Amino acid sequence: MKKWLSPLLLIVFFVLSGIAHYAGWDSTIQFILAAIAVIFVAGFLGKATESVSHYAGQRLGGFLNATFGNAAELIIAIFLVKEGLFDMVKASLTGSIIGNLLLVLGLSIFAGGLKFKIQKFNVSLAGMNGSLMIVAVISLFVPAVFLNTHAITTSDSKLLSLIVAGILIVAYVFWLVFSMITHKDYLADVTEDSDEELPHEHEPEWSKGRSVLYLIVATVMVAFVSEWLVGTLETFTSKFGLSELFVGAFLVAIIGNAAEHSAAVMLAMKNKIGAAVEIAVGSSLQIALFVAPVLVFASFFFGNTMNLVFTAIELLAIGVSVFIAKSIIQDGKTNWYEGLMLIVVYVILGVSFFMV
Repeated sequence: MKKWLSPLLLIVFFVLSGIAHYAGWDSTIQFILAAIAVIFVAGFLGKATESVSHYAGQRLGGFLNATFGNAAELIIAIFLVKEGLFDMVKASLTGSIIGNLLLVLGLSIFAGGLKFKIQKFNVSLAGMNGSLMIVAVISLFVPAVFLNTHAITTSDSKLLSLIVAGILIVAYVFWLVFSMITHKDYLADVTEDSDEELPHEHEPEWSKGRSVLYLIVATVMVAFVSEWLVGTLETFTSKFGLSELFVGAFLVAIIGNAAEHSAAVMLAMKNKIGAAVEIAVGSSLQIALFVAPVLVFASFFFGNTMNLVFTAIELLAIGVSVFIAKSIIQDGKTNWYEGLMLIVVYVILGVSFFMV
């Protein structure tokens, strides 16, 4: 029964969300249906990614999940950039980074830790990820400081943002070359062949070709639902008196991160914490080092360049998230209480953002 029930619900909510959008139903109903549809599509995406990771390995599987999972955020953000809603774009980028580092990573470590006392992954990879997260913070911190201290003008900040964006994209491409090609074995996950893996671990129900096909189909579905969701945001925000900062940083981010949530937690509970960390941390790095820079260039081509100047509150949230996440993953070991600490910080930030 379960085998056909989930696909049926996926199709039903996807179709209902599309009808609600194109038929012009009430914005609240549109938002709820689109949000539910994104969650079902994300579950489908997570299952497809897990199947692909079985064939490609934990690191590549985690990278693919982060990439396809971030497709939702990138598509949502491009629509927002086109509308000129830069504040909401930056808030959603902030929410994606802190959501992955605190909520996705926290839930994964917590869920995995309840089942396995100590979970281990490659300590060298943890160190590299930590250093890259600091680079991401620096890249967002520098333009804001230079503009807010009046060392540069607003037009200069746009030029600086374009230059920084270009440098970050190059750095990210080289990181992929380093981690996936030249130092692939050095960063290989220690739990890949662990004796602690579940004894009933079995072959995925989908073939390699079908898994890749479903991954692409799920991403296309996420793209459609994301567009429908964005169409309701402005009305929904004003209707309930919510700030753009809270909606962008938490509501959009939580819904957009649904793919990472489902896949990372499932993998952690199967003692594949390396893949879970790769999804959560890798996704945050991809947002900061690739997605944000791509959006800067997209806005440039739309004729109104978005700068990389984030607010003090957003920078504080990102800085705090990177600090606590780096301190927890740097030893290559995790337990359930460390996951709980990440969730606690996320809740504190969420309450603070809500009160803005």
